[in-house]
Amino acid sequence: MLGIIVATDSNNLIGRDNSLPWHLPNDLKKFKDITSSGSKTMIMGRKTFESLKKVLPGRKHVILTRNANLHIQDENVVILHNVDELTPYINSKEEYYLIGGGEIFELLFPYVEKIYLTLVEGNFEGSVYLPNIDMNDWQIINEENGIVDEKNKYAHKFITLIKKKRG
Repeated sequence: MLGIIVATDSNNLIGRDNSLPWHLPNDLKKFKDITSSGSKTMIMGRKTFESLKKVLPGRKHVILTRNANLHIQDENVVILHNVDELTPYINSKEEYYLIGGGEIFELLFPYVEKIYLTLVEGNFEGSVYLPNIDMNDWQIINEENGIVDEKNKYAHKFITLIKKKRG
């Protein structure tokens, strides 16, 4: 099963210059808490992996890339070159976390069953967007306001959605 963990602004923006357009420690903590649970496995593209700056401790990193020359010597990193290689993750009862970027979200969105969305109030500058979420296909199962303080300057909400069952 695939779940997306993503933060967007009011226009579905998720990235700028291979980083987040905002700084929200609350969101980073939520990301760590979610990805450190369950399968502890994150699926991402090469650019997202490079944006992490290092292998995140305690979690497996699955990188989907067209770059056949990418090699990373770390037992917590798996490199795949074809979306078909993700079939075991997609078909699993266990949840695996898609963390970006835009191309990965676009490619795998049809297989996603859960979305952990941080909605950051405002409009930011950037160039990478999340595919539009058709709320007819999703049900909100949890929603909570994030705390705004001196470290978390932007109003934000944490929203968890699950895909509605068809038929």
